[in-house]
Amino acid sequence: MNEAIFEGLRFGDDGLLPVVAQDAVTGEILMLAWADREALRETERLGELVLYSRSRGELWHKGKTSGNRMKVLALRADCDSDAVVALVEPAGPACHTGARSCFFRNLLGEGGDEASFPGRLWRYLLERRHDGPDESYTASLLARGKSRVGQKIGEEGVETAIAVATGDREGTLYEAADLVYHLLVGLLALDIPLGDLWKELASRHKGKE
Repeated sequence: MNEAIFEGLRFGDDGLLPVVAQDAVTGEILMLAWADREALRETERLGELVLYSRSRGELWHKGKTSGNRMKVLALRADCDSDAVVALVEPAGPACHTGARSCFFRNLLGEGGDEASFPGRLWRYLLERRHDGPDESYTASLLARGKSRVGQKIGEEGVETAIAVATGDREGTLYEAADLVYHLLVGLLALDIPLGDLWKELASRHKGKE
């Protein structure tokens, strides 16, 4: 076990520090909890989020009972080393209420959700592909095979290109939405995770930030 990765972390007087769980695909903040050094060790060992329950006074393997475990892709400490963000792949709802995120109550304003929508749409499509073809357009399109999916991508690409070429702003927005949707279905058809697309784009952007 690599103890060095936890060097410099500043735990509170109670031996705990806050851990924010963030969906690695959608960017959504899922929950805020606490961890001690042992919880972080277990997180590293298991590759799943382990926390410390202040109410029970013991380690808490997130999802061990409910099945809604969180696979940890990365742990990131803040600039003061007194808080950690866990980038996770959740297997189910994060909140005990059954909500996807514990942060589902809006106190001020309604904006800001657009940034996480591509990832949320992707998770929705992952669910819809298992529906019957008569229940879901996504499922019906996938059932018709890769050739049909590819054909639809081509059609939507041409329609988007025409809208751009003719300066049709409203048409471009509409057709681009259709194109992005069908591109996502194309990824589904080939079992390509959305994260792989972001990795490919990120690899082309290295050194440009």
